[in-house]
Amino acid sequence: MNLNVHPVNFNPDDKLISLIEEKVEKLNIFNDTITSVDVYLKLEGSHAVRDKVVEIKVNVLKNQIFVKEQTKTFEESLSIALDSAISQLRKKKEILKG
Repeated sequence: MNLNVHPVNFNPDDKLISLIEEKVEKLNIFNDTITSVDVYLKLEGSHAVRDKVVEIKVNVLKNQIFVKEQTKTFEESLSIALDSAISQLRKKKEILKG
């Protein structure tokens, strides 16, 4: 599985990149046919308070899963987005088995 992290208009620290790598690796547990994962990190909002947006695109053979979450921290957005991606991966796996 290839992992690509795309920060938009800012430079993330190494700690955040490591966390993303660690958490995204766990997606293989739920589906072993994942070919690549793209994680987009964005800052949205006014200058004083900026929401952190995480978008995850998971490429599974001929299918694609896309999730987007926006909270006050990248860590929280990542966690919620991954939970949603895992849920979608489980549903797709059940459909294929069915």
